[in-house]
Amino acid sequence: MKVLVTGAAGFIGSHACERLSLLGHDVVGVDNFSDYYSMHLKQLNVKALNAIGVQVLKHDLRASDLQDVLPSNVDYIFHFAAHPGISSSSTFEDYFSNNILATQKLIDYAVTLPSLKMLVNIGTSSVYGLEATFPETTAPKPASHYGVTKLTAEQLILQKSREKVFQACSLRLYSVIGPRERPEKMYTKLIASAFNDMEFPLFEGSASHLRSFTFVGDIVDGVVSILGKDDLLDGEIINLGTEVEHTTQEGINAVETIIGKRINIKHVPARSGDQLRTKANIEKAKALLGYNPQTTLLEGVKAQVEWYKASFYKPAVVGNI
Repeated sequence: MKVLVTGAAGFIGSHACERLSLLGHDVVGVDNFSDYYSMHLKQLNVKALNAIGVQVLKHDLRASDLQDVLPSNVDYIFHFAAHPGISSSSTFEDYFSNNILATQKLIDYAVTLPSLKMLVNIGTSSVYGLEATFPETTAPKPASHYGVTKLTAEQLILQKSREKVFQACSLRLYSVIGPRERPEKMYTKLIASAFNDMEFPLFEGSASHLRSFTFVGDIVDGVVSILGKDDLLDGEIINLGTEVEHTTQEGINAVETIIGKRINIKHVPARSGDQLRTKANIEKAKALLGYNPQTTLLEGVKAQVEWYKASFYKPAVVGNI
């Protein structure tokens, strides 16, 4: 089948492209290559995809010519592209433009596809608010511009399902970790801090925050299991994550254990909108997708450390000059 993945140069999007291609699908990626974070990392991701025959188009979803640039024979769309996370340097306009306007442009393109079986929105547990421990029937209460705009994007896509324009569903992801994680995210920053003897900025009070740290491979298991379940999943919202909770401090401890080095922590002021607790309620995912994440925190962090060492870490050479 022909599959289009938006945000293909990014963390989870690149893994999804890889898996879909390995499953035998004809995968095309698209990414605007925003400078929100390291272009070098995105280029590494694309290089890995090109090596297995996946093409990644450089194009902005907010453009008006998507029908001219993207393929017209797509069976599935997986929509990962977004302005991510909670950042003091990001404006509401950044979130609105990349998460809402870009999604509407993608919808306008999707309605022109005669063979489209399903548009899969990649959502976030941030829509639930400061506590994300609920089933999908719980009313969302987002506490950040990111959560608000991602909820809007989700509903714009599901609106088309309700109108019977095309089939669609939305996956709400929880605290994804693993190789290719963005540089500003917790585990990549922790690993970089340990290897490069840098301070790690820890938000005040966040050491006790609880998270469903979910390995990216387990997330992709859930994502690709959507294929072929179009009628069953049409209009559905499904949480994807692990039911196992860990504190931020336990995450720090895991990195220190694997690398064998203490991390120098620098406490910084708390940030607005940061979630206090996430624990994925995945009963629906188990029932509809057979979803069963198995990777432990230590296994996931070890894989991410190994990726970082192979991709970025260059130990100093000691010897005679």
